[in-house]
Amino acid sequence: MTRVSRDFGDTMQNEAVPAVSSDVTFATSRFPSYKIGANNQIMETKDDPKVVSMKEVVARETAQLLEQQNRLSVRDLANKFEKGLAAAAKLSEEARLREAASLEKHVLLKKLRDALESLRGRVAGRNQDDVEEAIAMVEALAVQLTQREGELIQEKSEVKKLANFLKQASEDAKKLVDEERAFARAEIDNARAAVQRVEEALKEHERMSQASGKQDLEQLKKEVQEARRIKMLHQPSKVMDMEHELQALRAQLAEKTRHYLRLQKELARTKKGEENVPHFYELEGNEILGSYLQIQPCSDNAPDLSKCSIQWYRVSSDGAKKELISGATKSVYAPEPFDVGRLLQVDIISESQHIMLSTTGPIDPAAGLGTYVEALVRKHDTEFNVVVTQMNGSNHPAESIHVLHVGKMRVKLCKGKTTIAKEYYSSSMQLCGVRGGGNAAAQALFWQPKPGHSFVLAFESERERNASIMLARRFAFDCNIMLAGPDDRAPLGT
Repeated sequence: MTRVSRDFGDTMQNEAVPAVSSDVTFATSRFPSYKIGANNQIMETKDDPKVVSMKEVVARETAQLLEQQNRLSVRDLANKFEKGLAAAAKLSEEARLREAASLEKHVLLKKLRDALESLRGRVAGRNQDDVEEAIAMVEALAVQLTQREGELIQEKSEVKKLANFLKQASEDAKKLVDEERAFARAEIDNARAAVQRVEEALKEHERMSQASGKQDLEQLKKEVQEARRIKMLHQPSKVMDMEHELQALRAQLAEKTRHYLRLQKELARTKKGEENVPHFYELEGNEILGSYLQIQPCSDNAPDLSKCSIQWYRVSSDGAKKELISGATKSVYAPEPFDVGRLLQVDIISESQHIMLSTTGPIDPAAGLGTYVEALVRKHDTEFNVVVTQMNGSNHPAESIHVLHVGKMRVKLCKGKTTIAKEYYSSSMQLCGVRGGGNAAAQALFWQPKPGHSFVLAFESERERNASIMLARRFAFDCNIMLAGPDDRAPLGT
């Protein structure tokens, strides 16, 4: 029997068996896992027992989605399903790559088995046992690979089912979102239509209310006028008698006031020892805000007033301060709100004489004027009907009605929609009663919005004139402005 030595076996192996690639190793009994890397290179992967498979991750995410479905909004649910669909697509791609790697493993195993089979017929002894053991190991690896392929096929089918489920759920979620969006749009359109109907109904109701209110007001006015007419027809004498009686009472009051003032003046002269001194002039008029004072000759020897120099003064009640009233150089002077509580004095200077007249007491306020002004202060803007008698020192021939607006920040004069003058309260603005001008002086005021621009305005009544002055000065004082007439801020010491 021929003995095969180790050297012979090695020589035969080197000569007859083709060389096997050095990349194939049998370090373990388990076939290694491979994956396709860059440039189509086969790369070995290391199993990490702590790494969770993608299948388990997808299953856990699906369970969480199903649990949160009831408490998530429709939009969030759709986003979750879309993420799950993307994960399923990623799983499908990984399964495809695994399938390609498995095919490459089968080819490699087949080539290895063929090489070992050809080697087994050419070796004997211990080398043959090693070859048979290698062949058994390759067959076991093939069985394991087949089992792994079965698991991959099953996993792929489950991934496909999950992908289909997620795709269907995503489509359902999109449909639900579209339905909810359409429903929301319909609700919004219905709400807008309802709001528009309500607005139209309110406008219609407002128009009808205004129309009915105007009709009711006109009807009420007609009824009141008719009632007055009927009352006048039945009781004309009583109404006329009351009017005549009121006029007579006013005349008697005025006469008694003048008589009282005359007696006061005579009493004052008697106390001063001037009873026998001839008097050429005296002041006539009620010493109250809203009236006017006039110098009247009381002697035939009195000098002509037109040839005399006249100057009015404002004197404190205790006589300590005497203030010149600039521009008050006429025989008539109408007290203004600044004069309330003060004495008025006038100096008459002729060629040979210097005559001084004074009121018997301080100027009294007008009854009810303070309450009326307090009511106007609450308004943002108060309007007064006026007539412009002078503009920039020249007479204004047109006697059309203008409107003087006295506001909290400014004074404005308008004619219709045209603004004649408008100025905010400032130190250059002047406002006071007209200083002279005859019997109408008590109803007129002087207003200078700014230097070089002035007006003389006539009001409907003395009350309106004094109220406008007091109101404007009140608002100007709130703006830290002292509103007065020309040179009123320069008092003269006695």
